[in-house]
Amino acid sequence: MAAPRIPLNLFGTPFGLVGLSGCWVTAGAQGHVSVAVGEALLALTAVVWLATVVCYLRYVLTTRGAFVADLLDDVANPFASLALITPMLLASEGIAPHAPTAGKVLVDVFLVLTVLAGGWFTGQWIYGPLALDRLHPGYFLPTVAGGFVAATSAAQVGQERLAQAMFGLGVACWFILGSMIMARLFFRPPLPPLLMPTLAIEVAPPTVGSIAYFALDGNRLDIVAAGLAGYGLVMVGAQLRLLPAYLRLRFAPSTWSFVFSWAAVVTTTLHWNELGRPDGHTVYTYLLLAAITAFVGGIAARTVLALVRRQLLPKSG
Repeated sequence: MAAPRIPLNLFGTPFGLVGLSGCWVTAGAQGHVSVAVGEALLALTAVVWLATVVCYLRYVLTTRGAFVADLLDDVANPFASLALITPMLLASEGIAPHAPTAGKVLVDVFLVLTVLAGGWFTGQWIYGPLALDRLHPGYFLPTVAGGFVAATSAAQVGQERLAQAMFGLGVACWFILGSMIMARLFFRPPLPPLLMPTLAIEVAPPTVGSIAYFALDGNRLDIVAAGLAGYGLVMVGAQLRLLPAYLRLRFAPSTWSFVFSWAAVVTTTLHWNELGRPDGHTVYTYLLLAAITAFVGGIAARTVLALVRRQLLPKSG
């Protein structure tokens, strides 16, 4: 019996959970909550990531040509990179604080794999050819998200020069891809409903870039941090205008595209809130954590319900 088809965007589930974990890890490092909460969420994320990898491997090993077809699918293939990006954060935030050498080795392994995958996908998009209408914000994932997450992870395990190189990778690819993706969104037909949630990824480059910059720059507010925040505010505003379109969407695995993006917004805001310390900043921290946790909890509950009803995965064949 053939294994059920596992779409590549299902890797967005552990990616979203590691984003939520990052919110709690950040608040824990700031002394506002117990660090145990973030560690528990990281452990849960590791279980979900491993389960997703096992299910995907079972699918591609029992379905002839499935892996190659996924890698050549110019709509779905950017999501494959999440299988490598997520464990980088798990290693730097969950393993390195307790076992520094093991954490650094795992960060380095998945960082190298992420860079190799980003290069391969970039070459594939060039070789393609790639039609403009197939482009969507998920194309930020292999190199922009990959570069910024690699920068954050490398900085957290003490590899500053490597982190700087990865930050440069993320910035350069953001500038190149960002202009093309925005042109597609401005001037071409709307994305199909199943890809509409990827529009939330537009808030990720400035916020994930901010998190990386804070890790690199000693958690300081300066002109670069302010510039990243300014662009982030524009993208958050754009998301508010897109709410009517989002509210018409039906639940699907792609719904998890919202999670890491908004978790990154919250984590960035937590950094600004702690460094700026406005009146009531502690209350703001708890409100932000409550909001993002309730949001992710709702999507997670809907995912479990769909899984129980056998509605989560597409039909094979």
